[in-house]
Amino acid sequence: MTFSIVAFDSETRELGVAVSSKFPAVGSLVPWISMDAGAIATQALADLKYGVNGLKLLQAGASASQVLRVINEQDPGKESRQVGIVDLNGNSVSFTGKECYPYAGGLTGEGVAVQGNILAGEEVINNMMDTYLKKQGDLSERLMSALEAGQKAGGDSRGQQSANLLVYKKNGGYRGGSDIYVDVRVDDHPNATYELRKVFELYSLTLLQRDDPKNISRLDAELLEKITDKLYEIKFLKSPITEEEARLPAFVQWIHTENFENKERFDGYVWNSVLDHLWKL
Repeated sequence: MTFSIVAFDSETRELGVAVSSKFPAVGSLVPWISMDAGAIATQALADLKYGVNGLKLLQAGASASQVLRVINEQDPGKESRQVGIVDLNGNSVSFTGKECYPYAGGLTGEGVAVQGNILAGEEVINNMMDTYLKKQGDLSERLMSALEAGQKAGGDSRGQQSANLLVYKKNGGYRGGSDIYVDVRVDDHPNATYELRKVFELYSLTLLQRDDPKNISRLDAELLEKITDKLYEIKFLKSPITEEEARLPAFVQWIHTENFENKERFDGYVWNSVLDHLWKL
């Protein structure tokens, strides 16, 4: 009842899973990731032990195909399961049990596995794999684009309800506090895959350092005046600012109010992505 993509980027060492389904809160069940193991998507009549035990086996040094063999051997209901696995060597496997509802199937490539069941057709997984392999950008963007490509090809034949994008990167979490680089989800929405894009863009804007290092502007007096005029226009400020020394503190206050503290700079410059957001308000 789900389509997903599991991937490992050997250059950045990032691991990720993107998934969508006509099922509530799919992100709470399907994706499983460990930075020292690999990534797994367990779906169809999902058995969560595929995620729990699969990661343990990967951590112990088993390859993706070895993990699949072991967990299948231990599962009498394997023909109702579907799973995709990637390990830290770029090996990948995708398994679809014979009792999964059609269309059901999967594809693999180096460091990537795509799978789905109750799909509109084979073109769903074909489009996902093709988009992932051709798309430029970081792992998060490639996974998100692959998920959208699957949905555009018809996705889950029953419709949309939930979606999730989960990416791990070493110390990539909020202020370096964890490995959870991206974790965005939509748990109940009639256009869940496309709604996930909106949530991802907001998450990226406020929390992720994905900007081009050159895409910045100097916070000179002219720009700060323009900024504070805009803050007054959108009623963030109750009155116009005329004192030059008060402009920067006002802007910093807005940055913190809008949750941009992860994008705050202390070198006299500002990310243009932050400015673009402000100008659109």
